[in-house]
Amino acid sequence: MTKTYGYLSKNQRILWICLRVIILCWGIYGLFHGSVVEFLEAIFAIIFTHLWDFFQIFGTKSFIIEVEASTQTMLSLFIFIGVCVGSTINNRTTFEHFDIVTHFASGVLSAWFGYDFANIIYRKRGDLGPAMSSLFSLTFALGIAVGWEIYEFTMDSIYGMTLQKGNTDTMVDFISCALGAVITMLLVAFLRNGIIGKDKEKVKEERQLENEKRLLKDKLYKEYLDSKESAE
Repeated sequence: MTKTYGYLSKNQRILWICLRVIILCWGIYGLFHGSVVEFLEAIFAIIFTHLWDFFQIFGTKSFIIEVEASTQTMLSLFIFIGVCVGSTINNRTTFEHFDIVTHFASGVLSAWFGYDFANIIYRKRGDLGPAMSSLFSLTFALGIAVGWEIYEFTMDSIYGMTLQKGNTDTMVDFISCALGAVITMLLVAFLRNGIIGKDKEKVKEERQLENEKRLLKDKLYKEYLDSKESAE
């Protein structure tokens, strides 16, 4: 497929800046209304909205710089919803089910990123294939969910917080994340392989070209080995 990493569109840049400004304003508002925690949440959230920038600056020649800017856009939107909207609802209302929304969204984001990340890691060896890419994206998303629940358990145990409200709460979080991951795993697999999407014909042609190049490379390598054996 056509490589688009290292490119940040004007619309994406404007959206990133707007989200960072909103998150900062939310944190300052919380600070002046007695919530230092919300202010610290905002600071850490803004740092995580710069991950793609860090990849481009410090990734040098490693595969990490190949992560597309659209991944940061999705992450920034998720951070905004989870931090600003989610924390505000949890702290200032009696609504108890927003957690389901955030964990579902985390599954979507993790699976989407995981699918492309698997192909980025494996790119030098050829095409990983949709089945293995999908499996990696699903396990990656579930791994993120497990890590987050470990974090919540640790915070509750050490600092007496109530992030986990019991086994039911934890399992609902897992199920929400898994549901979002499964749906996204299938969606991104169909998109990347030209089954759905407005550019599906173009995607199919690009994948066919990649397969032909790989087959030609394997054929030439085999012929080289055969000729070498004959010479000996």
